[in-house]
Amino acid sequence: MSLSKREFMQVLGAASVAGMGLGRYADADAATAQQGLYDLPTFGNVSFLHMTDCHAQLKPIHFREPSVNLGLGSMQGKLPHLVGEHLLKHIGVRPGTALSHGYTFLDFEKAARRYGKVGGFAHMATLVKQLKASRPGALLLDGGDTWQGSATSLWTNAQDMVDACKLLGVDVMTGHWEFTYGMERVKEIVEKDFKGKLDFVAQNVKTNDFGDQVFKPYVIREINGVPCAIIGQAFPYTPIANPRYMVADWAFGIQDENMQAMVDEARGKGAQVVVVLSHNGMDVDLKMASRVRGIDAIFGGHTHDGVPVAVPVSNAGGKTLVTNAGSNTKFLGVMDFDVKGGKVVDFRYRLLPIFANQLKADPAMDALITKVRAPYEAKLSEKLGVTDGLLYRRGNFNGSWDQLICDALMEVQGAEIAFSPGFRWGTTLLPGDVITRELMMDQLAITYPYATVTQMSGEMLKTVLEDVADNLFNPDPYYQQGGDMVRVGGLQYTMTPGEKAGNRISDMRLKGKAVEAGKSYNVAGWAPVSEDAAKAGNKPVWDVVETWLKGQGGRVKARTVNTPKLVGVAGNPGLA
Repeated sequence: MSLSKREFMQVLGAASVAGMGLGRYADADAATAQQGLYDLPTFGNVSFLHMTDCHAQLKPIHFREPSVNLGLGSMQGKLPHLVGEHLLKHIGVRPGTALSHGYTFLDFEKAARRYGKVGGFAHMATLVKQLKASRPGALLLDGGDTWQGSATSLWTNAQDMVDACKLLGVDVMTGHWEFTYGMERVKEIVEKDFKGKLDFVAQNVKTNDFGDQVFKPYVIREINGVPCAIIGQAFPYTPIANPRYMVADWAFGIQDENMQAMVDEARGKGAQVVVVLSHNGMDVDLKMASRVRGIDAIFGGHTHDGVPVAVPVSNAGGKTLVTNAGSNTKFLGVMDFDVKGGKVVDFRYRLLPIFANQLKADPAMDALITKVRAPYEAKLSEKLGVTDGLLYRRGNFNGSWDQLICDALMEVQGAEIAFSPGFRWGTTLLPGDVITRELMMDQLAITYPYATVTQMSGEMLKTVLEDVADNLFNPDPYYQQGGDMVRVGGLQYTMTPGEKAGNRISDMRLKGKAVEAGKSYNVAGWAPVSEDAAKAGNKPVWDVVETWLKGQGGRVKARTVNTPKLVGVAGNPGLA
């Protein structure tokens, strides 16, 4: 693919994407705003729509983008490691606009109250229908992390999301958190619910015994007479980041060589466009794009990066465009290709924020959401307290929701220190919002939710922190296994992200006193990945957190977020 003349023209046009004119439509009804904001000019003859990491959010929500997304070494100052004003400057978007709110954390509370909630499947459905009508043959791709992240997805064993995705018109998907429902449930959905309707693809998931493909590696679909291959790339580190026993018979991994073989095979079968539907994380996708030739675009997920432009990456076969479409049903990516002479010659890419009050709710989807939630509404809506501060989760080191969870784990279980996983999913609450059981479960709803208290030596505490830090900041993206830094309660420490493995963590302190390597400490946690932990009979984390919330007298004070002292990152544009 040769796209050099247009590689950065899209950046110059980013400011004209839907949302810049939102002020003109602020007082308009949704139908008028919808027509003005989301009427994208058509281009070319092949179109893909892309959503990813919705984390089972069927209803509109608030979601704060990160203020910390550090890039080090060759990644410093490059997408996706730009936050706040650095990102806006890079893409040519003015602060204080709707797009600024969509893409950044800036003035979050004020902007959230002004522009309202984002996402929701009923509003997404309206936009998908509108775009498919203007782009006949367009395919809707789902990058995974779709069936997990809400109470109803957990309680229905993912059925609410399966039904919603079928109604939304998803054509092809891959996965990650889907696998935490276990092999049997995933296969049941793929072979029964999706049969003849939706293709689940993953070139990098094979059986442990004979190395057979568990799912289709790719599908070839024709769009306006152009054969297009969509290759699946499931999250490569699923058995490490999540419990291995849930996928005991399956092997994962990045598998560049097999990816190249699948690209070549699809091209050999006549595919004129080849795209990868990936759940690698954007840094991994950027490296893969440099190593595998013949891919026109990678539609990426996992790291929740709302990247407004497609990043061109050079490789031995030409160039590959790498995109990432955010999370929580907050965005819909639109890629239009112009295909001539059997190859892509030009493109347009847009990342559209889904402003719920600027899009009419699709009646059919709205009715389905009401139906699937009806049996649980009373339980979902129970009030557990009111938050005095902003509650959010997203960023390399900690968030106020994570801090609340750590505080609850320590206080209810009598621990000195708490570790909470570096999960990126979870909705945002504004000061004064009611914390319902549903909103609490948005942070905790997983199939291995057990709360734990263990004894750890000071030496082990450092080892844990060093391991997670290397997972996050290893200079080779292929050694970054997903997630952000473990969230820490009670313990203070210093981090030097640019140091080598084993040397990033220093000056660990507990209540001002240095942590002793040989001393034992009580450490609370949750989401253990071992099978033994699942059989230990521990309470689910939501019982612990709910107990704490109900003990706060109706008001939850603003959390003071415990973050490490950072060394060597001053001036990094991934740090606000």
